[in-house]
Amino acid sequence: MTEKNIVEAKNICKSFVGVQALSDVDLSINKGEVRCLAGENGSGKSTLIKIIAGVYTRDSGDIIINGNSYKNLHPIDAIKEGIQIIYQDFSLFPNLTVAENIAITNELSNDSNFVNWKDMKEIAKKALKRVDIDIDINKTVEELSVADKQLVAIARALLYNAKLIVMDEPTTALTRKEVNNLFEVIEDLKNEGISILFVSHKLNEVFQISDYITILRNGKKVFDGPAEDLNRQKLEYHMTGRNLSEKKPYEFETDESPVLKVDKLSKKDKYKNVSFDLAGGEILGITGLLGSGRTELALSLFGLKPADSGEIFIDNKKIEINDVKDAINNKMAYVPEDRLTEGLLLEKSIGDNINICTIDKLINQYKLIDEQQKNEQIDKWIDQLSIKASSADAPVSSLSGGNQQRVVLAKWLATYPKVLILNGPTVGVDVGSKEEIHNLLRNLAAEGMGIILISDDIPEVVNNCSRILLMKQGEMVDEFLGTEIDEDKLSDKLLDLK
Repeated sequence: MTEKNIVEAKNICKSFVGVQALSDVDLSINKGEVRCLAGENGSGKSTLIKIIAGVYTRDSGDIIINGNSYKNLHPIDAIKEGIQIIYQDFSLFPNLTVAENIAITNELSNDSNFVNWKDMKEIAKKALKRVDIDIDINKTVEELSVADKQLVAIARALLYNAKLIVMDEPTTALTRKEVNNLFEVIEDLKNEGISILFVSHKLNEVFQISDYITILRNGKKVFDGPAEDLNRQKLEYHMTGRNLSEKKPYEFETDESPVLKVDKLSKKDKYKNVSFDLAGGEILGITGLLGSGRTELALSLFGLKPADSGEIFIDNKKIEINDVKDAINNKMAYVPEDRLTEGLLLEKSIGDNINICTIDKLINQYKLIDEQQKNEQIDKWIDQLSIKASSADAPVSSLSGGNQQRVVLAKWLATYPKVLILNGPTVGVDVGSKEEIHNLLRNLAAEGMGIILISDDIPEVVNNCSRILLMKQGEMVDEFLGTEIDEDKLSDKLLDLK
């Protein structure tokens, strides 16, 4: 290990119940560098991170941190060596305040038996100021939006004595503006000699921020070198082992009446006078900065937070959506932005999750679940959506992010909706699974389904939507055909909204 190395992992091997998660993986992280750890879900990224953090014990190999070799590395050892982790699931305590969540690592590392509440609040304010965000430190985390939870997790990781910050999908819920702010913070940290291990499925971010890239595939290292030695196509190939197809914008033309029409929909302090229509077979994109009202609009359309005024029409028939049952009865479905807390019953089986929205239709004349019909439905959607699992009885928590998202899609597609609303459908999903989900959406649209795709992933919106609506502060402010705009133009349009 050289003096400039913060962490060196050599020949790391790890298996779980006979499944080889990592095989002879090496990773060196130098002082003051930004290294991207890339790979599809299931490639071994999270396992390697948890070994470096002392959460998992390696089967074999060596771990050296700041020149110190560890036979048995524990989380508290990693913390004291200056390693801070932002996990993909945030690892926040929902019932604790923002201040308590941010300062908890500092309290643990001080080995104190007492809590200094004044110091805790000062620590939290300092951490939030460092990333230039304004959040009420007395709020409980469960009151925050997904984006604010992400920012709290980032702020907590930037506390004292950090030498290496591991960011596992830190930008999944952030808009372009927040991502740019984070990258400015990362540059400042880098200049201070702090190292960053950055994990992201957003490949444009990988090239924007990384000095070096390490790629894992099926538990093995397949590339390690300067970011400038790769382009997007090479990176995708190393990650997936195959060449991914070039996407062209989804084109759609129709003279038919809309399957969904929204007229002057408003909800106080969220959005106002929103009007648009959606044709069967169309993929309509909605994007905007954080706080634009796009998520609140989706929640209203699905009856989770009903609108205060305005009208909604399905097949030219005016309908009332006062709750989720109204939305489902009118053939609408919604894939939420946070699949872990809003879309899935994590400890339940894959099959139970797929059937949960249609369980009443599986009841036979004896008021019992028709086991044959139930299993046929499970098998159908596992097959159609290519859900990779050892068994339909396995808990959905055991799946990769991409497969979990397929299960969320499956449970709603089993209702055979006319309108499918997706909010950030590929957040935390690897590049291969992302392409498969996009292809699925195109196929569903081709079969006549009307799809609303809400996302701040610019390539996702541009490459998959026939029409794009732009929201700002609760209002629709612009509209484009997918064939009229590219990624650079849409990025500029979003920047203009600041």
